[in-house]
Amino acid sequence: MPQIKKLSVVIPAYNEAGRIANTLKAVHNFLQKQAYDYEILVVSDGSKDATSEVVQSLGSTVKNLVFLDNKQNHGKGYVTRQGMLKATGDVRLFMDADNSTTIDQMVPMLKFLDEGYEVVIGSIEVSGAKINEHAQWYRRALGHWSKYLIRLVAGLWDIHDTQRGFKLFTGHAAQEIFSRVTIERFGFDIEVLAVAKKLGYKIKELPVVWNNAGDSKVSLKSYFGVLMDLFRVRFNLWTGKY
Repeated sequence: MPQIKKLSVVIPAYNEAGRIANTLKAVHNFLQKQAYDYEILVVSDGSKDATSEVVQSLGSTVKNLVFLDNKQNHGKGYVTRQGMLKATGDVRLFMDADNSTTIDQMVPMLKFLDEGYEVVIGSIEVSGAKINEHAQWYRRALGHWSKYLIRLVAGLWDIHDTQRGFKLFTGHAAQEIFSRVTIERFGFDIEVLAVAKKLGYKIKELPVVWNNAGDSKVSLKSYFGVLMDLFRVRFNLWTGKY
């Protein structure tokens, strides 16, 4: 197990007033039992509900909580990048505000840092993964078939699931990767991994338990946005932008 000095957990949030408190308490309860220092960064993406008030109300009970309150909506990619670059940990994780993949699932990832991996990602497409899903039929269908297109076009054929919101980085890798990425919305996961591969980082994909309550903010329109972002990534790779 690597000797972590400080872990940064980045949680992008958009209109998460109903779920963010439970997620933060769960993350805090886990991290306070660990031997390393930590910080929890919540980055609001111009939330219109009471997300800001809920997060700020937890400041006295959730240790080392940092809140970045963007007043305008930019996209999940924008706020994830903002949080990962603001973070100070020598290991950095970003996870979803709905706690669909719980913080304790990070533990098996850590040992791979000692094996030379600097990016370790959660996946529901490799052996050992468990899925508790209540998604709409079109999301299941589009998600299934789009994965093959993403892997082919982005040059990520050896990665089976690019889109899971549970990814771990060394601090150095996070700085190098997130300082280069440009996509601000849902296609950012693809770009993050494409840049990581372009820079020569070893990427490990591990199974996770994924609980999808079925109230995701990823709409049908978002899927087409991801495909547009995918071809932007391909163009940027061709032109050497990264």
